[in-house]
Amino acid sequence: MTDRWADMAVVGVIARAHGRRGEVIVNPETDFPERRFRPGADLFAGREGIVRQVRVTSMRLQHGRPVLGLDGVSTRTDAEALAGCELRVPAGDLKPLPDGSFYRHDLVGCHVETRAGQPVGVVRRVDDAGGGGWLVVDEGSGEILIPLAAEICVSIDLDARKIVVNPPDGLLELNAARGAGGPGAA
Repeated sequence: MTDRWADMAVVGVIARAHGRRGEVIVNPETDFPERRFRPGADLFAGREGIVRQVRVTSMRLQHGRPVLGLDGVSTRTDAEALAGCELRVPAGDLKPLPDGSFYRHDLVGCHVETRAGQPVGVVRRVDDAGGGGWLVVDEGSGEILIPLAAEICVSIDLDARKIVVNPPDGLLELNAARGAGGPGAA
């Protein structure tokens, strides 16, 4: 199971235990939490090289986050032990998305360059920032944040593993000067 871990898609991260009956609150990394975390769904939970398969027994949304019951997790102590675990599914289990939509894991590892062909860096992760996503791009000496917006990310070619950006004047320099601590970072 751990040998396939890197090829799986992250669908959430267990934030913490909830209540006394072994439920967990999940920070979802999916646009389809009702489908992805439905009772009976099989997920893989992993942290620090330890991976285990878990089955969802119950799910409800609370303040926009899934609260899950998991098979074999019946006490608060059991649930607390899962805090911080990533929840993943085999990438082959994902349904095709409409044109112009991408799974986050597909963008990780893509090379980013400007329209002029200037290399920017490599996508390390995709973060949410309330109103939209951000590409977190490793440019060698730090990270640059690029809004994941059609007017900025003008071309995404997953086969070529390349994203072409047309950043507003100063965006790349602003991020580099600030140390890319995140949107609104000081």
